Amino acid sequence: MKRIVWLMSLIMVLAFAAVGCGTKTDEAASTGTGEEKSLKLGIIQIVEHPALDASRQGFLDVLGENGYKEGENLTVDYQNAQGDQSNLKTIATKFVTDQADMVLAIATPSAIAMASETTEIPILITAVTDPVAAKLVQSNEHPGGNVTGTNDMTPIKEQFDLLKKIVPDAKKVGVIYNSSEVNSQVQVEMAKGVAQDLGMEIVEATVTGSAEVMQVSQSLVGKVDAMYVPGDNVVASSIASVVSVAEKNKLPLIVSERGMVDGGALGTIGIDYYKLGRQTGEMALRVINGEKPAEMPIESLKDIDIVINQGAADRMGVTVPQEILDQAKEVIK
Repeated sequence: MKRIVWLMSLIMVLAFAAVGCGTKTDEAASTGTGEEKSLKLGIIQIVEHPALDASRQGFLDVLGENGYKEGENLTVDYQNAQGDQSNLKTIATKFVTDQADMVLAIATPSAIAMASETTEIPILITAVTDPVAAKLVQSNEHPGGNVTGTNDMTPIKEQFDLLKKIVPDAKKVGVIYNSSEVNSQVQVEMAKGVAQDLGMEIVEATVTGSAEVMQVSQSLVGKVDAMYVPGDNVVASSIASVVSVAEKNKLPLIVSERGMVDGGALGTIGIDYYKLGRQTGEMALRVINGEKPAEMPIESLKDIDIVINQGAADRMGVTVPQEILDQAKEVIK
């Protein structure tokens, strides 16, 4: 009898142990810990051009370096609006319907479209000039919602200082931008104040789409001494048209970021968008690990570098002072 009781007790102990082990396994699977953790990422981008593409790559590289591999535990749905604002709402709605875990919104128009569709899905923004002016966050210090990330506020004063050093006699500067982009409006208003302090006048030339960039650039010929392109997505995607006009008419062209210098502009002093994307990726990891976007301040990239395109300078009839060439991080031949 005692033997039967002992056997029954042993069976009950083993049974409880098995149940306990099963519970832990189920909990590990449901919480997504360890290697089973996965991420369904949506990426919404207004248009393709080097700066925005670099920020996207930087973001994805950080995820990859931290164990998120596409096709394994990372699903990426990359959607490009092809410069068409009307496509952004369709893309944003798709990500909500598909129940993305997180969305990377690249550039101001993309971020506005995404934020208007959801207050639940965490949205990481990058290449957004002024998140407050775009009404994406309550403040840079305390976003207060489901949006956080990095801004790409252009160092406009430094860029106009660069222009003045290269073209000291410049009095009128043509600024080409898309008047419907909030980020561009903010930059142009800043440029007006900076130019006035330097004794220069801004001549505005606005476009509504990439097809107008060539014609609008040509409209500045004979009216200005130099041209400037802010961080504008429409114009950046068609920078070859501006460069063509600048070269043909010997108009120095200073721009807001490195990608446009690679595309033939004279030079810039600006941020590295790949580094900016990486910084946004680091913020995404914090959100994945439980931090709330509402409590994560908007960040900016502090490092700025001078990049000069010597070939472009020659074609535009400009002699870049040796002092600037010595300070440049890179001189493109």
